[in-house]
Amino acid sequence: MKNQIILSPIKEMEIRSAEISGVVSLAQGVPSFDTPECIKRRAIEAISEGRSARYSLSPGILELREAIEYSLARENIFYDFEKEIIVTAGSIEAITATLLALIKKGDEVLIPDPTYTSYQSAIKTAGGIPVFFPLDEQKDWAFDLQELEKKINSKTRAILFCNPNNPTGTVYSREQLAYLIELAERHNLYVLSDEVYRNFVYDDLDFFSLAQFSAFRKRIIHIFSFSKAYAMTGWRVAYLATDRSLAEKILPIHDALVTCAPVVSQWGALAALEMAGEDLLFFKREFLRRRELICNEMENLKNWFSFVRPSSAYFIFPRFKEGLLEKLKKLKLPEKIELSLRPDQKKSLSWRLALDLLNQAKVALVPGSAFGKVGENHLRLCFGRSDEDIKKTFTRMRKYFNSYF
Repeated sequence: MKNQIILSPIKEMEIRSAEISGVVSLAQGVPSFDTPECIKRRAIEAISEGRSARYSLSPGILELREAIEYSLARENIFYDFEKEIIVTAGSIEAITATLLALIKKGDEVLIPDPTYTSYQSAIKTAGGIPVFFPLDEQKDWAFDLQELEKKINSKTRAILFCNPNNPTGTVYSREQLAYLIELAERHNLYVLSDEVYRNFVYDDLDFFSLAQFSAFRKRIIHIFSFSKAYAMTGWRVAYLATDRSLAEKILPIHDALVTCAPVVSQWGALAALEMAGEDLLFFKREFLRRRELICNEMENLKNWFSFVRPSSAYFIFPRFKEGLLEKLKKLKLPEKIELSLRPDQKKSLSWRLALDLLNQAKVALVPGSAFGKVGENHLRLCFGRSDEDIKKTFTRMRKYFNSYF
């Protein structure tokens, strides 16, 4: 079925790797750090004092929503904590609830190619159809805005994207975002802006949020997750901020899906905003250092890959060189693996390389085609993982390429 929902390829690679002893993974985008102590202490206090045993209000505890309003206001983003901010069980729940509220079956939602894999499933869950528009690899994966406009038709209802981009690490400029929101205004589209990696922007680049275009607030759904910024991926807490007219439509869907975000996690998120600023800066410094580590390691594989130094987040997205492509066309996977593949996976050279690396080198990476057709002939590697895992991965990859190619 064309619009069938499949397991995220990132999760698929993690599940496959769990079946093999001794695998080192740079697949899923999970930071290596533990959650900051101030967050854990606040959560423990909430449990001990009986503040997490019951549901919160569906939009979230008032204290957290008020803190979110304050943190956004410092960036010239203004939303009312009582009526325009909803705390959610992760960013994908925020996205899914928004789409269920705002689109109907058969509506089209535009997403970049390449982009985060789970967007497709969220759109399909809401009955929508994901439609890719290409990013321009020759311009550091910038929006190809002319191609984007060509994709708009009478069925198009929304644009969904992440800024910074996962998997490419692109930070979209104010000019690109201005064109995007003006395009949405002309065509009466909603825009969902997922800014989960906004805290990890490097090289003195400026980050501009779409939500700062306040004149278009009735079109914009601003989404942020605590998962990556504060090493809270297991806590499942995020938020969306949008105009009251949209929040009123989204809240009943959010309530139907989860009732409320985990209450203990909401207290932890409040501590993150109030007390974890130094931890956030430490994480950024470490990711910046690990970016240099992984780029240096990639240089040792330059016979096989080209790459762009990422400007943000903690992923690198190297491209296969021609010599590697020719060899991959002849690559034979073990029969057991071949039989486990879907037709689209069998045709994908990035899937074949990722699975052979997993089988032969015990290294888990994400095939580029998981992020869209333009992502084919790439791999995604996460440098949010530990130095040890990064070094071990590249030791195994060098051995693999020296032995098998």
